[in-house]
Amino acid sequence: MAQLIYSAIMSLDGYTADADGNFAWSMPDEEIHAFINDLERDVGTYLMGRRIYEVMSVWETMDTRNEPQVIQDYARIWQGADKVVYSTSLDTVATPRTRLERQFAPEAVQELKSTSDRNISIGGPTLAAHALKAGLVDECQLFINPVTVGGGLRFLPDGLEAQLELLEERRFGNGVVYLRYRAL
Repeated sequence: MAQLIYSAIMSLDGYTADADGNFAWSMPDEEIHAFINDLERDVGTYLMGRRIYEVMSVWETMDTRNEPQVIQDYARIWQGADKVVYSTSLDTVATPRTRLERQFAPEAVQELKSTSDRNISIGGPTLAAHALKAGLVDECQLFINPVTVGGGLRFLPDGLEAQLELLEERRFGNGVVYLRYRAL
């Protein structure tokens, strides 16, 4: 059975994007990017909302030949996985191995977990909130940046009560801290 993993880069005050939707402060350096690549090698399916899909779909067509190895590696990881985009506003998806769903259905995600042999990543805090509240998330992976943004899109939804067990922690050279938790 696959694990459903919620992973995101966030500010010290708990946001994945600021009040204007900006997340430029969260761009990983080469050390963190290589670490993220290693985490995502076992991802067989990405679940995401429209906004994160629009940001991430560049990995399908970006010319990475002159980019650093970590960028080339991530492009291969991304292209090798299936994607499910949840959106009521998109008419269609334009990337290979991608299907469009109109609404998040916890039962369908549980079935995907039960039948997948590779992990499933859920991206974007709005979509992840549905999975967290449904008790579907097995792990949370947080990359905490040493910045505060004062407001915006929260990593965890308001009203969520959960018990977590710390499984791993790591500090990177630029001050980012990685924390990996299992949901109990």
